Amino acid sequence: MQDRPSYDELLAAVEHFLDTEIVPNVPGSRGFHARIAANAIRIVRRELANEEDQLAAEWSGLDAVLGPAERPAGREELRSALQERNEALCTLIRDGDAGDSEAARRLFEHVQRTVRDKLTVSDPALLERS
Repeated sequence: MQDRPSYDELLAAVEHFLDTEIVPNVPGSRGFHARIAANAIRIVRRELANEEDQLAAEWSGLDAVLGPAERPAGREELRSALQERNEALCTLIRDGDAGDSEAARRLFEHVQRTVRDKLTVSDPALLERS
């Protein structure tokens, strides 16, 4: 673990600089690109803040739908394993194998929770409006 400033403090400082110094003072496409950069930083900050809990929740939801599996220890291994399990979930959905109403309910709850978690990172304002 690094000492201060933390990654969040560094990103917050860049975000603040873009929002208060660049965006209001730079017209045209450069100002627009500064807004995009500030928004990208906000997304990264939310992802870093929520990632561990969201990865765990997604794994747990896939366990409920696909059956339990051993969760990898490392973050990169977990992401890779989630991608593979999500491909299996897509196959299950495409093939119409959700089966009985209980399995379909678990699948729907998992997809709904996962989409909500992803919107919490990518566009929380859209989530609030819906």
